[in-house]
Amino acid sequence: MPGRHAKVVVDPAVPDEIAELLRDHRKVLLRMRAGWAPPHRRHVPVLGPAAPLTAVAVALAAAATALDFFRGGLYTPFVLIMMCAALLVVTVLLRPRPDAERERRRLAELKVYDNARRLAGRFVLREELDDAARALMNRAQTAIESVLVSRVNAEGLLDQARNAVMLPEQEWEIARLLAKLSALRAEHEEVVAEGVTPEVAAVADPLARALDSSEGAVLARVEALERYAGHVADAERAYRARHQIEQLNVRLPRYEELLAESGAGDAAVPELGRLGEEADLLERALRDSVSSAHEAFRHLAP
Repeated sequence: MPGRHAKVVVDPAVPDEIAELLRDHRKVLLRMRAGWAPPHRRHVPVLGPAAPLTAVAVALAAAATALDFFRGGLYTPFVLIMMCAALLVVTVLLRPRPDAERERRRLAELKVYDNARRLAGRFVLREELDDAARALMNRAQTAIESVLVSRVNAEGLLDQARNAVMLPEQEWEIARLLAKLSALRAEHEEVVAEGVTPEVAAVADPLARALDSSEGAVLARVEALERYAGHVADAERAYRARHQIEQLNVRLPRYEELLAESGAGDAAVPELGRLGEEADLLERALRDSVSSAHEAFRHLAP
């Protein structure tokens, strides 16, 4: 799964290979948004890969002819032909070869263009979001990332499979709604920027409230993600602390041995005994946190 703060959010239903292609070529997508389209005619180099071999063959044939002139004592034609043969070889061999990297990039851009046209409406660029929408998107992606990279998720204490499916769906739905909201908000602000009459205000104000209500609904989705991430963070802390207590417990006999040998055992034994109690408390805290996370997860489902 890509980094959660990816600047191109793609519908999870898009095949992974194509989604990755779009994410990797954000600049091409931005150029497309500005009206750019690539030339579809395939560039055919004037001289192909066989050109150096052809030039050498022609040069050798010319050299053979020049040797005939040399044997006949015709030195001026010999020199001219040899010079031309040498110039031909040098020109072809030193000619810059077709830029393979540029051609690869051109073909990649063409592939991006074709797929982006075909999948219009199924990806969102961060640049399509206004400032308020971008802030909400950042919050959603931060919450999702914190869940997916957590140890409790990796260890299967959460519903890892459902997280891997549902969280990208949540991210996509939030991005899609925020893109529509940003576009409508920009259009609305453009219309009312120069002031409105009372008659227009009677129509524009309810539309502005509709935009606010939509933003509130998206905010509720983001806050639900953040609550889930908060419960996961609690479980993560309890899991990490439990693991540390277990490590200390494994080493406990060595501590007890040292204390017995040094004659300081009586004073420290009660403190050491609390390790077991702390482990039990952390185990219960972990179970409670995971249970709370599962409950919050269920509220995320549509």
